[in-house]
Amino acid sequence: MGPRSGLAAVSAALLAMNRTLQVRDVLQTIVASARELLDARYAALGIPDGNGGFAQFFVAGVSDRQWKAIGPLPRQHGILAAMLHDGNPVRLADVRLDPRFEGWPSAHPEMSDFLGMPIADGVEILGALFLANKRCPSGRRKPGVCAFTAEDEELLSLLAEHAAIALTNARLYERSRELTIADERARLAHELHDAVSQKLFSLRLTAQAAAALVERDPARARNELRQVTALAAEAADELRAAVIELRPAALDEDGLVATLRAQIQVLDRAHPARVTFDCRDLRALPAAHEEALLRVSQEALHNALRHAAPRHVEVTLFRRGLDAVLRVTDDGSGFDPSAVRTAGRHLGLVSMRDRAAAVSGNLIVESAPGKGTVIEMEVPGG
Repeated sequence: MGPRSGLAAVSAALLAMNRTLQVRDVLQTIVASARELLDARYAALGIPDGNGGFAQFFVAGVSDRQWKAIGPLPRQHGILAAMLHDGNPVRLADVRLDPRFEGWPSAHPEMSDFLGMPIADGVEILGALFLANKRCPSGRRKPGVCAFTAEDEELLSLLAEHAAIALTNARLYERSRELTIADERARLAHELHDAVSQKLFSLRLTAQAAAALVERDPARARNELRQVTALAAEAADELRAAVIELRPAALDEDGLVATLRAQIQVLDRAHPARVTFDCRDLRALPAAHEEALLRVSQEALHNALRHAAPRHVEVTLFRRGLDAVLRVTDDGSGFDPSAVRTAGRHLGLVSMRDRAAAVSGNLIVESAPGKGTVIEMEVPGG
């Protein structure tokens, strides 16, 4: 492999690793990139379980059928697990001759030349890459012939360093998403708690009134008891909503429209204001765009319901040309956007603009005291 082609291959591998922030996708991309970069027949990536073995194993060059036939993933496979302990690369002409080799299952493909490289972030070992059977011209598949070289080891070390960065970034991203989801669930829980508490308080007062009237005015007491029944049913509905809506966020499974509709139904029940949702002819969007639109709508709804005392808040998703548009409109107290900036209060506007910019979108805020507010976000696609 010449220097120019090697550099191009490394560049392609690094770009592939950084195209996604989903940990599982990053791991699969790393192992596929390593196999392609070093022209190996087989590649694998093991993730440690914290107990000296492997919690996950990703492979390339082995079909799904072969992988299932091999059986359970390796837990303590000598030479593989050794790299999780000492963190040193291993390059062998024939892995089967190494004293640490412990064999493999009957369905496992035959392997000879071997190159292993830890993926480390400082002293922490995040995983280990394993390559086997350097591709050779036909008829030259012999141990030690066409095996991995010192240059291959150096190239894989470079890839492993960048893989550590990509994997760390992906894990931080997923952790930030988990924290955002937890924060949103806590906010919904608070709003649902307020709504249910109000229903239960009314229920208690009505029941007390019925008890006081039961002897001196039975007819009025019966009316109060009918009201108790209605309030109890409403409280039960709110509690059922709490159970349903406090599940983990369903954006990945249900998509933007269903997730947003469900959350708006909760807010409509939990607040005096009427909160409505309408979606018109929206196509599927990239996951990052959907998440940005969801978070901006949540921030805009939170601001309107908490600060503007509106009678009605309307959320609309629609298509404008080649773009998708989110519009959140309320008839509340409004505000002066320039005064908000001058006072150092942002009402979430900075984070909303940042979310829009992160997906090549645009955010427009229109508001004035006493005139309500319109927040519109436009992103490519839809």
